[in-house]
Amino acid sequence: MDRRSFIKTAAAAGLGMGLAPLAAQAPVPRRPLGRTGQELSLIGFGGIVVMDKPQAQADQSVARAVARGINYFDVAPSYGNAEERLGPALQPHRQGVFLACKTTQRRAAGAREELHASLKRMRTDHFDLYQLHALTTLEEVETAFGPGGAMEAFLQARQAGEVRWLGFSAHSAAAATAAMERFAFDTLLFPINLPLWQAGFGPQVLARAREQGLGILALKGLCRGRWPDQAERTHPPCWYQPATDPEEARLALSFVFAQGATAAIPPGNEELFWMAVDLAAQFRPFGPAEEERLKELTAAAQPLFT
Repeated sequence: MDRRSFIKTAAAAGLGMGLAPLAAQAPVPRRPLGRTGQELSLIGFGGIVVMDKPQAQADQSVARAVARGINYFDVAPSYGNAEERLGPALQPHRQGVFLACKTTQRRAAGAREELHASLKRMRTDHFDLYQLHALTTLEEVETAFGPGGAMEAFLQARQAGEVRWLGFSAHSAAAATAAMERFAFDTLLFPINLPLWQAGFGPQVLARAREQGLGILALKGLCRGRWPDQAERTHPPCWYQPATDPEEARLALSFVFAQGATAAIPPGNEELFWMAVDLAAQFRPFGPAEEERLKELTAAAQPLFT
C-alpha cells in the first residue's frame, strides 16, 4: 500500500475509532506548496518547541516528528536558542525535510550576516525557504526593498544556492499587501483563524496570495485571541490564548486548511504541538456545520490583531 492510500485508509478508520487510538500511528498528510513543486506536512515543527530544552529532548522530539510524517521545520534566530537545539537534532534528517528560516533584519548587511549565522547554527549549507520575518509597518517594507535593503541579500543568497525559495511573514495586512506588490514571493506566512477572519483581518491578504500563486503557510491557527482580563495564562510560551479543547482545535485547523493553507505552525508549546499533529493526522473537511460550531466555540474570543 502506498503512502497516500495508507493515509486515506487510516483517516477513514480513525473517524470510527475516535482521535486517541489511531492518532499515535497515523502519519500527517501533505499538501503542495504553491508553485514550488514541494509537498509539506499539514503541520510544521516550529523551533520554539525545542527552545531551552535539553539537547537529548530536542533530538527525541525531532525524531518523533519525522516519524509522524512531519517534513516542514521552521526556525528563526529571534527564537532564543532554538537554532542551537534544532540544528543538531535535525542534522540526521536534513535531506528529507523542508527547512525554513527567517530574519528580522531589514538591511542587506544585517540580513546577510544573520543568514550565515543561522546556516552555521542549523548545520546546513542552505535553507529551502528564507523569509523576511514579521513585517509590520510600511516603513519596514520600504527599507527592505530600498537601496541596500534586505532583499538584495535575499536575491544574492538565492543566486549562490544558500536559499531555494523566498517568502515573508507579517502581522499586518497593509505590510503583507505592500510586500506582495513589490516582489513575486514564493510563500506567505500569515495569521489565519476564525476570530481574525470575522474581524476582517486576513481575507484580503490571502486573496492576493492565491491570485499570485503563493504557497500559504499559517500562523496563529490555534489562537483564540487575546488573553481575557485576569485569565490564568497557561501553556507557555504562548503570549495569546490558545485553543486547548480538542474539538475546537480540530475545527480551527480545518478552518485554516479550508482557506487554502498548505500547512500550519502550532504554538511553541510542546503539548499543543503534539495535539495538532494528532488532529491533522485525521484531517476532515470544513463545511457550514463545522463553521457554525466553531463560531459558537469562539464567540467570546477577542481577535489578536485588527
